Amino acid sequence: MESSIPLLGAQFPEMTVTTTQGELHLPQDMAGKWFVLFSHPADFTPVCTTEFVAFQKRYQEFKALNCELIGLSIDQVFSHIKWIEWIEEKLGERIEFPVIADDMGLVAATLGMVHPGKGTNTVRAVFIVDDKGTLRIMFYYPQELGRNIDEILRAVRGMQTSDAHGVAIPAGWPNNELIGGQVIIPPAKDVKTARERTGKADSFDWWFCYKQL
Repeated sequence: MESSIPLLGAQFPEMTVTTTQGELHLPQDMAGKWFVLFSHPADFTPVCTTEFVAFQKRYQEFKALNCELIGLSIDQVFSHIKWIEWIEEKLGERIEFPVIADDMGLVAATLGMVHPGKGTNTVRAVFIVDDKGTLRIMFYYPQELGRNIDEILRAVRGMQTSDAHGVAIPAGWPNNELIGGQVIIPPAKDVKTARERTGKADSFDWWFCYKQL
């Protein structure tokens, strides 16, 4: 089965998938919403369990950003159902988002989730898709390392802020070491604008200006 990694800025590939909450058509069923599709190596594994709990604890924060969560692994839906029942029974967290049962590995192959040298399970891939069905961000983590869900939440918030205001987002935003919670203005594209920005208080130079939203 040929595996490929999609490109940023491309339309998320159309697919119909089986989930713990019924059949889902992507990206059509998420039209008008952002969504985060994330894969985990396998059900009933410790690191994956910690990630699911972490995603669920932040689920309302994602929803407040008009963003849905969708899990995935190469497991049958029966395994998913039993695992999320276990999480609720033993850990007290009810998983409210759907989990794709990609037992044939078709979605994993389409999105490049199975990497050579890492076996036949999916790596910890993350795809952030906007409300127009465009793939905006991809993260790939090895099976050994659990993800920082706050960073994924920050990435969604940052891209939405960038889209809404036409700005760039600095490292660690909103806690950047240089400009705190401010955002970066696109660099000047002509000499006149560059000269106007030179020496301004809210800049380090004409090509590095920032502002508070």
